[in-house]
Amino acid sequence: MDPTTAALEREHEDFTKIKYCDSIVFGTYEVDTWYFSPYPEEYEKCKRLYICEFCLRYMKFARTYIKHKSQCPHRKPPGEEIYRHDSISVYEIDAKENKIYCQNLCLLAKLFLDHKTLYFDIEPFIMYVLCEVDKEGAHLVGYFSKERNSPENHNVACILTLPPYQRKGYGKFLIQFSYELSKRDGQVGTPEKPLSDLGKLSYRSYWSWVLLDFLKDLQGTVSIKELSNLTSITEDDIISTLQMLNIVKYWKGQHIICVTPKQVEEHLKSENYRAPSLTVQQDCLKWGVKKLGIKSTRATKKQKSGD
Repeated sequence: MDPTTAALEREHEDFTKIKYCDSIVFGTYEVDTWYFSPYPEEYEKCKRLYICEFCLRYMKFARTYIKHKSQCPHRKPPGEEIYRHDSISVYEIDAKENKIYCQNLCLLAKLFLDHKTLYFDIEPFIMYVLCEVDKEGAHLVGYFSKERNSPENHNVACILTLPPYQRKGYGKFLIQFSYELSKRDGQVGTPEKPLSDLGKLSYRSYWSWVLLDFLKDLQGTVSIKELSNLTSITEDDIISTLQMLNIVKYWKGQHIICVTPKQVEEHLKSENYRAPSLTVQQDCLKWGVKKLGIKSTRATKKQKSGD
């Protein structure tokens, strides 16, 4: 670790080592918090915060919260609903146009993420908010953010499923959703690093499922590059995943996939690599790469080459 990074790590640790807020009331849940979040000074030392699940306004007192719930006009996130299947909905939110909501979303997320540092400089980002919908409204389940235009092709900057909704398949759904957007953009993508321990497990499980599911029906051979183009997973992420599964070898300067149908079948029996319980229905996704000023990397390359 270089000296600058080490100094930033120490500063982050000193700033966040004291967690004042012990719990939040959010919708019908009271949730224990995990980490410090830099709410304004008059809020940061409250043992319990009350947060509206629709507009994400935060409050210090139960009476204020009860009154707000009876008067809040919002029943869904701002932005555009780009996905709906049964009771599952995803909203695309431009942080530049919905700054307060997105700042509040980041503050909420920091209560459950150790190394999230984005709170206020949010305008370059777009939020994708996952909700469960019922007659009361669209209830926030989780989200991921991504840069409007990432030079490194990061398709996720930050990702979180709120604790009451974890272990229900929503984390992998959000990961798959980010890759579906990358596919429609015609580029490969990867999450920003470093990943948390939980993030590493989730991504490794997702990558393994995608690759094994493709390989089980494969007739003939396929290269790493071809796999990357087909799945929108970067070659580096594919190679590291195949190495973990022990189904790739390095020969004559390149990585070669070496796997039998039986090996794939055995891996797919593992609980870690089974198909997710919740998957993105592609015909329910209404999204285009020109929304919100998002530029297609493929289109940019063509313009530069004069095609």
